[in-house]
Amino acid sequence: MALLDTPEVAFGTPAPDFSLKTPAGETVSLQDLAGPNGLLVAFVCNHCPYVIAVAKRFGEDAKALNEAGIGVVAIMANDYQNYPADAPEKMRPFATKHGWDFPYLVDEDQSVARAYGAVCTPDFFGYNAGLELQYRGRLDSAAMGDASNRDPELLTAMQLIAETGKGPTDQTPSMGCSIKWR
Repeated sequence: MALLDTPEVAFGTPAPDFSLKTPAGETVSLQDLAGPNGLLVAFVCNHCPYVIAVAKRFGEDAKALNEAGIGVVAIMANDYQNYPADAPEKMRPFATKHGWDFPYLVDEDQSVARAYGAVCTPDFFGYNAGLELQYRGRLDSAAMGDASNRDPELLTAMQLIAETGKGPTDQTPSMGCSIKWR
């Protein structure tokens, strides 16, 4: 497991287009996912301890984002042949366990993760209504620790983006396990 920090990104960068499949084989596109006030794209997997630590909070925050008109999608881009815990048949049970009611898609050839510049799990990309990047930070201040006094940084940033179209100037990068490239 490599511990990585997400790099800074040029804000205003357009969301790369994609069409990916659910583990059940249904195709979902970027345009299907965007809400009227924006979109959150999260690169995650099932086996990363950083994702496991935030998974329930991510599910809870995603519900609030949906209420604010922001679409949410999780994408699994890991090489699941070498990391079988991330296999498509294990994705739906993982999502259900953590209360995720948003699409969890498979990036089979890893092209979407590469297009976004994703480097770790979890890696969050927050877009405004025009699908321009406005947030590239962590879920919250609790990370893998006690969440009782957490600062919900992603939720707060995305609510600001929904209201103003712009993200906060100060953002703390996400940190986690490296994406398992082929």
